[in-house]
Amino acid sequence: MFLENTVNHKEQFGWIEVICGSMFSGKTEELIRRLKRAQFAKQKVEIFKPAIDTRYDDEMVVSHDASEIRSTPVPAAANIAILAQGCDVVGIDEAQFFDDEIVKICNDLANQGIRVIVAGLDMDFKGNPFGPMPALMATAEYVTKVHAVCTRTGNLANYSFRKTDNDKLVMLGETEEYEPLSRAAYYHAMRKDQEK
Repeated sequence: MFLENTVNHKEQFGWIEVICGSMFSGKTEELIRRLKRAQFAKQKVEIFKPAIDTRYDDEMVVSHDASEIRSTPVPAAANIAILAQGCDVVGIDEAQFFDDEIVKICNDLANQGIRVIVAGLDMDFKGNPFGPMPALMATAEYVTKVHAVCTRTGNLANYSFRKTDNDKLVMLGETEEYEPLSRAAYYHAMRKDQEK
């Protein structure tokens, strides 16, 4: 279970929290939950998402269960540093789509005393670490890995299996394009694809 850092209030440094997992695991839902709690506590909160993520809304961060929170779409990580000044809490969704500069930006914000909450896919559809996520997880004080339920076995799922025949690394999609699979189901599905 995640607990906020409340031990030493004199320390002026912030921290980084990473919420990671496969598609349909509740990453964005957990991000929104944490950010809304901070807003309720009257903290100054800013939320960012990559400008390319327009699946549900151009400006809102929206989870698969339709929870939503207003955000600022940005074309690159560098924009976050400029727009986050004076905040207590910064939320970043779909961090895997940002360039590697997002790692430096998050650490700089935390060093300025800001609580940084980042959500993103930890692996791409091929099962490889995705973009800047491994470095964010390594430098974060807190990492929460959430799991979906495998659509084929009912076990915990930590892989995002792409059902369509598209080899591009970045492809926005939903249940028509992706399904969450357990390790065993993912292994069998990938093997079947290779045999084709």
